[in-house]
Amino acid sequence: MPGMVLFGRRWAIASDDLVFPGFFELVVRVLWWIGILTLYLMHRGKLDCAGGALLSSYLIVLMILLAVVICTVSAIMCVSMRVGSSSLPQWFPLSLSLTLLGGKWLHIPLPAPATWIVMIQASYLMASRQQLQACGKPESSSCAVALGKTTILGLLFRDTDLVPSDIAAGLALLHQQQDNIRNNQEPAQVVCHAPGSSQVYELPFLVALDHRKESVVVAVRGTMSLQDVLTDLSAESEVLDVECEVQDRLAHKGISQAARYVYQRLINDGILSQAFSIAPEYRLVIVGHSLGGGAAALLATMLRAAYPQVRCYAFSPPRGLWSKALQEYSQSFIVSLVLGKDVIPRLSVTNLEDLKRRILRVVAHCNKPKYKILLHGLWYELFGGNPNNLPTELDGGDQEVLTQPLLGEQSLLTRWSPAYSFSSDSPLDSSPKYPPLYPPGRIIHLQEEGASGRFGCCSAAHYSAKWSHEAEFSKILIGPKMLTDHMPDILMRALDSVVSDRAACVSCPAQGVSSVDVA
Repeated sequence: MPGMVLFGRRWAIASDDLVFPGFFELVVRVLWWIGILTLYLMHRGKLDCAGGALLSSYLIVLMILLAVVICTVSAIMCVSMRVGSSSLPQWFPLSLSLTLLGGKWLHIPLPAPATWIVMIQASYLMASRQQLQACGKPESSSCAVALGKTTILGLLFRDTDLVPSDIAAGLALLHQQQDNIRNNQEPAQVVCHAPGSSQVYELPFLVALDHRKESVVVAVRGTMSLQDVLTDLSAESEVLDVECEVQDRLAHKGISQAARYVYQRLINDGILSQAFSIAPEYRLVIVGHSLGGGAAALLATMLRAAYPQVRCYAFSPPRGLWSKALQEYSQSFIVSLVLGKDVIPRLSVTNLEDLKRRILRVVAHCNKPKYKILLHGLWYELFGGNPNNLPTELDGGDQEVLTQPLLGEQSLLTRWSPAYSFSSDSPLDSSPKYPPLYPPGRIIHLQEEGASGRFGCCSAAHYSAKWSHEAEFSKILIGPKMLTDHMPDILMRALDSVVSDRAACVSCPAQGVSSVDVA
């Protein structure tokens, strides 16, 4: 839910965000009430000492106040469970009054046992107040804004009024929605040098002689440092300085600069000349993973004029690398390998904008309470299930059921803008404002066969390989393995699985195994 307006100020905490903390507080209050009741029943016959009557009165009043607070918290939780509830602020004066009434007892002189009880209560109230102050300050001091300043999603949604749990709910809904769509679709038929301290745009690389394959291999390292992250984030487009007949040569600026750095070291420092002086008959092969895969593709393009037989194998390269013309030009000498739902080969500025639009749509068109979405989403990520349990308007559900959406249309932006309306001519349906960039070369997609569990052991999984069109990677897919599928060790195990299955296929021709031949 968006921020709640209270006392004329916007607070980064919302009604249905109180379900989980309210439940936690309710458990603590009930246990506290049971403990005080047990203490009172066990010692009520021994309270005839000096001050015993005052202590007995205190415990009784404290139990009454706790009972009222328990009822109030329960009511707040019930209100919070309703989607789009706006009656929550009316409970605030009652809760505040009860807190102040309990604080009044701090000024009454009590015997030692009662003092300890009051000290424990005061410590709890102080901790609760500090937590409310930390989570209730407006704008820049809120936890959500602090998190948003340090994450890409926070930057992406900085113009909206969504809290992190809204985005989490949207991601859970998107994952189930895309699985539901995928389940209903028919299968588609588609055919060294390492510097001591790297700077931005400076990628470490290695040059080696592979005598078994008779190749000079240039391996470019992927993201491993803060400087590499800054290279990744330099996502503006620039014209690639390369000798080829392609007219549209737009490329990712940060990766282009990194490839240019490696190119200059290879050529100007004579590293390649030295390697080929040892083995002049060898061919040139360039490889890299992630950021290194994108740099390897650009590097191969830069070196192709001097080394026409160059080949490049880009493992999990970023999607937003270069223009469509360069993508088509590179298909004769570059092969990309992508595992499962790996997010990086689907990551580009255009796809991030698309993800933002889809999250806003799916959250705004859902009529389920957020706590149910998050609980069901957690269960779905861990154990799977039916992805159609939380239908949205975009799924073709009954329009009349959505009488109380999770988010109102005008709640999507902190400052209302028609850019996020849901009319037919909405800019949400318009073309992206950034030029689309594409992955390098032809793409081999490795996919897990069967169902080995949501978080199954990758070494026990079996994979198939197929040639895929770049359009299959035009959207960011949500799933529990969207990050782990990018890890190089997991990708290598998947490749080993495909190779072993292919070897078994060669030894047993009757056994059908999907494989891909790479020239």
